Amino acid sequence: MVPKPKSSYHACSPFSFVWALALIVITFFCSRLLERPLSGCDPEGKDPAGIARRNEQLGSFEEVFGKSVGWPQQGYGSFLSLRIYVYEEWEINGLKDLQSGRDHNIHPDSCAKGQWGTQVKIHQLLLKSTFRTLRKEEAQLFFVPTYVKCVRMLGGLNDKEINHTFVQVLQQLPYFRRSGGRDHVFVFPSGAGAHLFKDWDIYINRSIFLTPEGDRTDKRGTSAFNTWKDVLIPGNVDDSISSAAAALEDTVRPIQLSQRKHLANFLGRAQGKAGRLHLLQLSQMFPEKLEAPELAFSGPKKLGRREYFEHLRNAKFCLAPRGESSWTLRFYESFFVECVPVILSDEMELPFQNVIDYREFSIKWPSSRISKELLDYLESIPDIDIERMLARGRVVRLASQKDNPLEEKYESLRGGGIMSGHGYAFTNTKDLV
Repeated sequence: MVPKPKSSYHACSPFSFVWALALIVITFFCSRLLERPLSGCDPEGKDPAGIARRNEQLGSFEEVFGKSVGWPQQGYGSFLSLRIYVYEEWEINGLKDLQSGRDHNIHPDSCAKGQWGTQVKIHQLLLKSTFRTLRKEEAQLFFVPTYVKCVRMLGGLNDKEINHTFVQVLQQLPYFRRSGGRDHVFVFPSGAGAHLFKDWDIYINRSIFLTPEGDRTDKRGTSAFNTWKDVLIPGNVDDSISSAAAALEDTVRPIQLSQRKHLANFLGRAQGKAGRLHLLQLSQMFPEKLEAPELAFSGPKKLGRREYFEHLRNAKFCLAPRGESSWTLRFYESFFVECVPVILSDEMELPFQNVIDYREFSIKWPSSRISKELLDYLESIPDIDIERMLARGRVVRLASQKDNPLEEKYESLRGGGIMSGHGYAFTNTKDLV
């Protein structure tokens, strides 16, 4: 009889199993220790002074709100370890067209103004960020700087040219093809979102979008926003009112509550939207309570920038109805003139809702009930409660202001801060800078 060959495998004894498990645990913790930067090497801005500033800022939130509002620690802890590559216009044929038009005559300063200025300011921020890397091979994220909303509005490119140029740019990105675009970041700063690029759903449907629009526009049947990968950001507030370093003569300051002429106001175009039309009608019925003139892009019904903010600050409540899309810049502007924002847009989503309780300093009212009932409710709120809401909103505003226009302005973002710059910050799952 031929003896059976001995198996090359042996049963695992209980001792061997425990030893193997212990070895796995030891290996895991050793690898985590090796991943930490050496003391004295601080690539992510974790210096004691920066941490102290962040703790001071969080303390101001806790003092006013009466509760801890520390940044959530989910997965990555208190600080981020990201390397972001920012594409340069000269390295990709067509990228400059998406920033300055076909004739390259649109300057970034022109695109940094208005409610879509985030497309430029986030780009400028990342160019100076401590998370920026110049080596593609070590990057975890790739930022593609385009100013397509501005370029389109100023006539630099039409819709067909934007679509063609976008495709041309994407075809030149080897790292985009490697991941299917999952690690590439685009800013779409208007209510149209990624729809500015007609074929977005074919080419960049897996990429990360930074956008103020979490719903859909009235002119689109579907939303380009995906809550599992995209990031809601505020719109850009005009520097003349949002900058802490602005000259006093150029900045519109809040006025005392008792000196305000109106209970509420709405300053915007009707656009044929039901909610806005209701507000115009209410203002005609109750002009002493609600200021809502019918404004236009040009002519005698157009308000200048300073005049606009002077009117905005002259009411206790700033009404923010839905326009072409659910988001509205008036919500963010209200913090800088210190009126309580009243959201009249049912689908509007707000940035960092998992961190900030907006009920503490704003009101949301059903758009189907825009009537005298709304004015009666607002009138019933005592001034002491309004002052309390304004104080809480003031903390949010102050957290968003720093004198340095770029690096210092966004310092708290590096440490996972609450808000920074002109209100730019990112949700706890997508902090990028």
